[in-house]
Amino acid sequence: MSRRPWELAFTAEPAEVAALRRVLRLHLGIWGLHGTLDAAQLCMSELVTNVLTHAGHGTPATLAVSMSGTYLRIEVHDPDTRALPTLLDAAPEAECGRGMALVNAVADRWGVLLRPDRKITWCELATGLSASTGHVDTPGVARADALLRAHAEENRPPRTRSHRLDSRVEEGAVVKAIADLLHWLRAHGHDVDDVLDRAQTHFEAEAGAGTVLSRPESKSTE
Repeated sequence: MSRRPWELAFTAEPAEVAALRRVLRLHLGIWGLHGTLDAAQLCMSELVTNVLTHAGHGTPATLAVSMSGTYLRIEVHDPDTRALPTLLDAAPEAECGRGMALVNAVADRWGVLLRPDRKITWCELATGLSASTGHVDTPGVARADALLRAHAEENRPPRTRSHRLDSRVEEGAVVKAIADLLHWLRAHGHDVDDVLDRAQTHFEAEAGAGTVLSRPESKSTE
């Protein structure tokens, strides 16, 4: 899976925090990183709130998300190089001062980079991946990988066979495998649309109610 870095410019305002949480949730769902979603949203919210508190409302800022090896890296850029995030030992009843303490407790590592025109407050979260482009190691993904690899090997010329599948071959194998399953369902008298709906519901439940995938109305089971 290709997880390309992305950035989003925003203006530091309270309403932006919820919008940025939704954007981050969407991207991490696409990336298959459902297991880091809650921690990532919390850390991102605290980094953005830190800009609001110390740099002020209306400050132009940027959210940048990328992979750092097998870690998810979240950065918030802002132009105020004087107001540096500080890890405080805030009392339980305190209404402020706990933001970076939360980041410190949840993230695997965090820090601040100073540039001539801005500061970058960042944190990194472990994803459980074995490689930055890999899949989260769950039983369902492992079974699908084995099925698709066998399917792809059977449907391409012998001279191109290898133990690695590029993204184009992988996608083609997925489409062909799904089509074969639909033919099997119809041949055995099953309601194809009903099975697809139940499969999508099952997927969304296992993904922790992540990004909802919409499927256009089916016109044919061919």
